[in-house]
Amino acid sequence: MNFDPTDEQRQWRDLARDFAQGEIRSRAADLDREQKFPYDIVAEMASLGLMGLTLPEEYGGSGGDFVAYNLALEEISRADTSVGITMEAHISLGCAPIAAYGTREQKEKFLSRCATGENLWAFGLTEEEAGTDAGGTRTTAELKGGQWVINGSKKWITNSGTDITGGVTVIARTGTRENGRPELTAILIPQDTQGYTRGPAYEKLGWRASDQHPLYFEDCRIPEKNLLGKRGKGFHQFLATLDGGRVAVAALSVGLAQACFDEALARAKQREQFGRSISEFQAIQFKLADMAMEIELARNMVLKAAWLKDQGRKFAREAAMAKLYTGELSKRVADKALQIHGGYGFMDEYAISRLYRDQKILEIGEGTNEVQRMVIARGLGLPSS
Repeated sequence: MNFDPTDEQRQWRDLARDFAQGEIRSRAADLDREQKFPYDIVAEMASLGLMGLTLPEEYGGSGGDFVAYNLALEEISRADTSVGITMEAHISLGCAPIAAYGTREQKEKFLSRCATGENLWAFGLTEEEAGTDAGGTRTTAELKGGQWVINGSKKWITNSGTDITGGVTVIARTGTRENGRPELTAILIPQDTQGYTRGPAYEKLGWRASDQHPLYFEDCRIPEKNLLGKRGKGFHQFLATLDGGRVAVAALSVGLAQACFDEALARAKQREQFGRSISEFQAIQFKLADMAMEIELARNMVLKAAWLKDQGRKFAREAAMAKLYTGELSKRVADKALQIHGGYGFMDEYAISRLYRDQKILEIGEGTNEVQRMVIARGLGLPSS
């Protein structure tokens, strides 16, 4: 085994770390408080090649591998997970399906502007009654006269309502199979499509500088050629998309956990009780030691899953393990880090307060902890419940 990153992977990690610590970290609290989408930060990340890190160079991307992407994403999220989820949702959910299943024409029309960061792209799966249960999708797409006519709605869609959003890939029902299950298909919908509207941005507990909106489709007419991949293959496409996305969200969790540890370590060295730094107390040292150990384990799980994907090997089970473990790990680390801060951790002037709020969604988004356990069980050969 070789645990050393390649020169290229190290360069992407270091580039992301330098930018995140120099340009993002100092602004994270203000962005959170103002609930302000960081257009200038995204533009700078695009100019550095980070917003198209894994996308083909042929279409303006950076051509980096999946390990490099996750190393970079951890560093961005260590500074601010709002920025991290913006990058992750754009690359893993918005662009990756177009790169994987799109025609050359679709890639030239949609992917090329996204790979350079000129546009963001969103992925529309979740609905009121559909998320974990994708079969509950109610959004429909009916083929009429060479056009898809789309009706329905989506919820909690990241990067869907910014000034630079180019559009969304929607999973819609296009029929019913012989077994009674819905036929699900992916369709590309440009942002300026008539009948496509976005509701107000959500008021959120965390990720307050990222962009999420509900989406509404009323007789939206989309050219038949905007079909992404093959008709009826939407279910398999989004499962494959979520496998990669889960690894990336796990990298977000590691980044947040590392940030919590950083804050706790600094606070422990700074704060004094009984005339001594609390970092000298064994109770505090044990908390920090446990945090450091679990973060290292979590990081290795993420990188193993990412490496498997780069090798073209099966990685769904490892992706689920990484997503589950890092989500729960980040919760434990955030809790211990706030405890080390004491009463100060309850105050918004300290970064741990924001990090604590940002953590919870990491156990929910792109597959809840419960879903990950289901995926792992199936990977063990156990029967589906």
